[in-house]
Amino acid sequence: MDPIAESPLPRDFVGVRGPDAATYLQAMVSNDVERLDPGDSCDALLLTPKARVIAPLVVYRRDADDFLLLTAAGLGDALRTALVRSRFAAKCEIAVEEHRSTLVVGAAGSTAAVANRDYGVPAYEILDGEPPVDARRAEPEELERLRILARTPVWGRELDDRVLPAEAGLETRAIDFEKGCYPGQEPIARQHYRGRVNRTLRVLRIEGSPGADAELRWDGKAVGRVTSAVRDGDHALALGYVRREVPDHAVLAVEGRAVRQLDLTAARP
Repeated sequence: MDPIAESPLPRDFVGVRGPDAATYLQAMVSNDVERLDPGDSCDALLLTPKARVIAPLVVYRRDADDFLLLTAAGLGDALRTALVRSRFAAKCEIAVEEHRSTLVVGAAGSTAAVANRDYGVPAYEILDGEPPVDARRAEPEELERLRILARTPVWGRELDDRVLPAEAGLETRAIDFEKGCYPGQEPIARQHYRGRVNRTLRVLRIEGSPGADAELRWDGKAVGRVTSAVRDGDHALALGYVRREVPDHAVLAVEGRAVRQLDLTAARP
């Protein structure tokens, strides 16, 4: 696809820098950040001890002792507060920073860009810079369609402090099950190795346009809800949480209209 750009991308930013920055973040977030070379990034989560999401993150290593955390707009202060509260004797500064992020979708970025894994195609973010001259401005529905097809959850729709990471499919991209301890690690590992979640995030095709938080039904029972939707011709593409016992091939209903589940598990990067 030809590159498309969105600026500014709604983001908050928190910087963590100092001689203990890497070891401190390694003990706090769900992914292995110590393995990152300067210029690399990874998705991660900051969790409560009960494995509820405080903030979804992109951890970008700017230098050996300097990290930038990219999170959803509105979460920067809560992210900083949670990290400062647990810092104790760690030698690192933690501060909210001001940046402008420009999203470019459909092209690979340079080493100075931050990889974005939300859209199922190559994408990156430029911090405090301009998009490529050949990138046209993205239409909001265009980006939303790509995000839904990639089964990427966003804060305020698919994610909040009641959602478990595995329910949203984040265990495959934001959690390293071989790294050491961090807040929420025990329930995350217990669920991964011994149990299962009660609901999962699925991609749906719906006749017409569903209402916000529309109830999903199967066999006469309420089995989930729609969290995001975007027009796609005569139908809508949507994300929704569906109870685990509902087969992946089952035809659901919302507001009296048919809902088909799409098998796009391979779409997520």
